[in-house]
Amino acid sequence: MLTTAQKADITKDVKRHDTDSGSPEYQIAIATVRIKKLTAHLKKNKQDFHSRRGLLKLVAKRKRNLDYLFRNDIKVYKEITKKLGLKSK
Repeated sequence: MLTTAQKADITKDVKRHDTDSGSPEYQIAIATVRIKKLTAHLKKNKQDFHSRRGLLKLVAKRKRNLDYLFRNDIKVYKEITKKLGLKSK
């Protein structure tokens, strides 16, 4: 679980405006951090299948957001993948 301070720290570079919480860039940044935390958790707890399912759903959601950005604004897509260290198309 991410605290409000952690979310603010993570998304300060990708926010469109001060009260942004719904843009694809914001959602991708939050999902990326949550994916990293869940991956670390699953390395320690290999039998936690409920968390594994949550991780797979989160990865799919991030992929849908990335695909949306790729279709609608390729420039922002390239910037966000570079900032977050994600593999781009």
